[in-house]
Amino acid sequence: MTLVSADVIRSRFSAAMSAMYRDEVPAYGTLMDLVGQVNAAVLAADPTEAARLAANDDLGRISEERHGAIRVGTAAELFTMRRLFAVMGMQPVGYYDLSEAGVPVHSTAFRPVGEAALKRNPFRVFTSLLRLDLIGDAGLRAEAAGILAERQIFTPGCLALIDKAEAEGGLSEADASRFVAEALETFRWQPRANVSVEMYARLHDAHRLVADVVSFKGPHINHLTPRTLDIDAVQRLMPAHGITPKAVVEGPPTRRCPILLRQTSFKALQEAVDFRQGDGWATGSHTARFGEIEQRGVALTPRGRALYDKLLADTRKVARPAADGANAAEYVAALEAGFAAFPDDWAAIRQQGLGYFTYSLTDAGLAAEGADTRDFEALVARGLIRFDPIVYEDFLPVSAAGIFQSNLGDGAAQTFVASPNQQRFETDLGAAVLDEFAHYAAIETASRQACLRALSARRAG
Repeated sequence: MTLVSADVIRSRFSAAMSAMYRDEVPAYGTLMDLVGQVNAAVLAADPTEAARLAANDDLGRISEERHGAIRVGTAAELFTMRRLFAVMGMQPVGYYDLSEAGVPVHSTAFRPVGEAALKRNPFRVFTSLLRLDLIGDAGLRAEAAGILAERQIFTPGCLALIDKAEAEGGLSEADASRFVAEALETFRWQPRANVSVEMYARLHDAHRLVADVVSFKGPHINHLTPRTLDIDAVQRLMPAHGITPKAVVEGPPTRRCPILLRQTSFKALQEAVDFRQGDGWATGSHTARFGEIEQRGVALTPRGRALYDKLLADTRKVARPAADGANAAEYVAALEAGFAAFPDDWAAIRQQGLGYFTYSLTDAGLAAEGADTRDFEALVARGLIRFDPIVYEDFLPVSAAGIFQSNLGDGAAQTFVASPNQQRFETDLGAAVLDEFAHYAAIETASRQACLRALSARRAG
């Protein structure tokens, strides 16, 4: 039996989810068209950047790039979600404690990790587990736990195919097609709630995100995010396309050399929902799903991330963005002033050990004979080895929380005692999460060693 590769299954699932979300949220289709136009304009205006992306085989992935976000309610749901994503070659990377930013969840990102897999399809799903232990009302906690315990977010067919994939090392063509269809049902929007309007109101008062997780049949995808090469242009053009963006782009300010991740979104939709009422249903509304756009920059080293975190914290002491955008100009000015301390030149970022880079031989390096490989920096200076920034494939908890809060409104802003618990999360997950810093460092080291081996072989020859 021929098995379909996990990369192919992931690509099919990503496309199917995108089509489903486009049908469910028409503004997402408008956003996709806008991002495509902006990306094409950027590449046309900057042939050097287009050539760099093409040289690194990164050009093709831009238009295919998506990340989604879901929120699950129980450890059992998280455990099975890990197994589902494993069928698509997606591993849990990183641990994020969003309680420090006023959101009662902790999270990981399921994504491919190998270079070939990322180039094939870099689909990611930011997956959050509800922290009922952070809700102060013990009675409500117990009721919410009871509601979650009664639901099954995976179809029987999906569960059977996950079992089969684990037992047989993959899925056949027919099984892969069925898996995509069955798995998609977990993420589909459900217009009927599991709870009464009264229970919904109580959950909503505890935190709007608690209501979003507990009240429904499954973890509907709450946004899909395309990648743009110029998020400021998208932000500027959204109103002309009938889309109102959030007031402030989350993450670092506009830079010549992008770092980490910048994100913006349009406001969450208010959608009609039927709530239980006696033996029937009563129509109400729920706000959760929205559109998001991201621009990705270089992955930062621990030193670079420490500098980023310090500059962001210092900025927020001066100005903290309001959910309604009332102080947007003040915050952006403070952000730009604060981040003037972060180098905005690829060579400086590399030389100061702030970012991760891949190394490859230039044409001169490929032709070189007898190069002394004892001084790596000398080889770079001579133009025998080039360096390119490694794309940051992961997420920023403050940015994620900022997107959540801007879509939930000022009234949703709450304070929780920061309570990271990676050990508990990994126990619930059933696996350790991959350390993203170690992962990026390994990619950089491997590329560096490959260059030295190639030059040494030419010297020996």
